[in-house]
Amino acid sequence: MRTNVDVHDCLGFAIKLALEAGEMIRAGQAKRFASQATTESTKSNSVDLVTEVDKAVEAFIYRRIKETFPDHAFIGEETYAGQSIPDAPTWIVDPIDGTTNFIHGYPMVATSIGLAVGGIPIVGVVYNPFLDLLYSAAKGQGAYLNGTARLPITGKPRPLATLHDALIHVDIGASRTTNVLHSRLKTFGRLAGSPDQGGKMVHSLRSIGCASLNLCLVASGGQDMHWEIGCWPWDVCAGLCILAEAGGAAFGGKNTSLCGTVNAELLAGRKYLFVRAVAPEKGETGFAVQRRLAHEFYDTTDDIEP
Repeated sequence: MRTNVDVHDCLGFAIKLALEAGEMIRAGQAKRFASQATTESTKSNSVDLVTEVDKAVEAFIYRRIKETFPDHAFIGEETYAGQSIPDAPTWIVDPIDGTTNFIHGYPMVATSIGLAVGGIPIVGVVYNPFLDLLYSAAKGQGAYLNGTARLPITGKPRPLATLHDALIHVDIGASRTTNVLHSRLKTFGRLAGSPDQGGKMVHSLRSIGCASLNLCLVASGGQDMHWEIGCWPWDVCAGLCILAEAGGAAFGGKNTSLCGTVNAELLAGRKYLFVRAVAPEKGETGFAVQRRLAHEFYDTTDDIEP
């Protein structure tokens, strides 16, 4: 889809906006802890939480976007009403990704601001205000950490021959039904388990509870793969742009084509597997290796519904 969106200007706007939102998040955290406020509430269940700070930050971001880009659409976590992603320029925002972490004072928290056109992320900014880590990208312009370090941080992509060599991020998720938990834990066991018992014995599994930061860690090369079930477009829109500009690959769920195409269907699909930039192997392009790893991963996992 053709668009007259200036990605350079939109990226600069999103970076400034994320930094301002970060100030609000830090101030909100300090105020909550000083007053021992307990203003969080629940969404889908008792572990799916939202705070007044989430709502205030989203309202601030929405207002700034509408002042600057009045013709652009907006989808935010705290005001989402079930609408589909339009073709028009659409800002897709998670004001505080990692709300549970925020409530507990665990610093893996981020503001995620993405811009999609035709369902394809073209600008992405993810900012962790507690660790002062700013990940940013615009289509065709590369991905960066704190504005200067180009991603991946390793420079050239490193090899990744098999799952056995991988550091993989997984998540326990918000759905806590017995069937879902059993499927997740069984999959974790297959990934981490000993090969003589049918496991892949990956280097290790990690979980930090912030999808947007996980995507950025894959983009940076610090994580090899990241598996998510149950996320929403605002969790991944910004990170998808950052990942793509860093040479990473994004795939849908277990029973999809694993073609690596990022579009509105993938963005809204709620099942994701992200793979970092990978060096070519003998007879394989980097993407062919990424796709082979995705198939190997899904051969190991159960298909879990969000």
